[in-house]
Amino acid sequence: MVFEFYKYQGTGNDFILVDNREAVFRTSDVHFVRELCDRRFGIGADGLILLEHHPELDFKMVYYNSDGNLSSMCGNGGRCLVHFAQFLGIVKDRAVFEAVDGLHQATINHKVVSLQMKEVSRLLVQEGHVFLDTGSPHHVQMVSYLDGFDVYGEGKRLRNELYGDAGANINFVEQLSEDTFKVRTYERGVENETLSCGTGVTAVAIAMHQIGKTKSHNIYLKTLGGDLEVSFQKEATVYTNVFLIGPAVQVFKGNWSCG
Repeated sequence: MVFEFYKYQGTGNDFILVDNREAVFRTSDVHFVRELCDRRFGIGADGLILLEHHPELDFKMVYYNSDGNLSSMCGNGGRCLVHFAQFLGIVKDRAVFEAVDGLHQATINHKVVSLQMKEVSRLLVQEGHVFLDTGSPHHVQMVSYLDGFDVYGEGKRLRNELYGDAGANINFVEQLSEDTFKVRTYERGVENETLSCGTGVTAVAIAMHQIGKTKSHNIYLKTLGGDLEVSFQKEATVYTNVFLIGPAVQVFKGNWSCG
């Protein structure tokens, strides 16, 4: 079997995208997904995303981490998939789709995709860090000198020691101004630092507002892969109308032959 794939990146967070509306992809083969995501023996990516048919909405998103396992919501991947749906002619400048954490709406303006994320009502504020779920579980921790910080070593330790087998994504944050933060993220499933994490910067923006580091409802996040923006409103104790905004870029397309 030969299938067509597209490679996308959203601020350096890269994905293999497959149009699976005809259900031709081997979705149950963990080793196959892992092989495709391998950067030396495969296509190379932080994850693989299937665009599938939905009976009522524009499409369905199915996301696999690079370890081959089905995972929780991926914000940058969702933005890339919306751009891909427009490229395929499924949507024009707006999309509504289902992901593992529920329904999402998005708008597309050239390469910039604004993706509505889930509401956040539960934040666990502890000494030294904040834990919250923005479609994926996130640990948010401020550091003083992020450029020289051991993101891989400390991220791996916290991911395993604090969160066990289920794990969590570990975000390290440095404040640059009232509404701007630098972020580096160790992602579970990838088990390494990625150039950007969409649900991660969303978690950082909300956490920084919750603990009083900013009063702004429009937060700018600088990652190793580029700049993102998160906007939200707060109603009582709930963060609503949460949007992740940034570029989604098609890098190349190809064909993979399954042995």
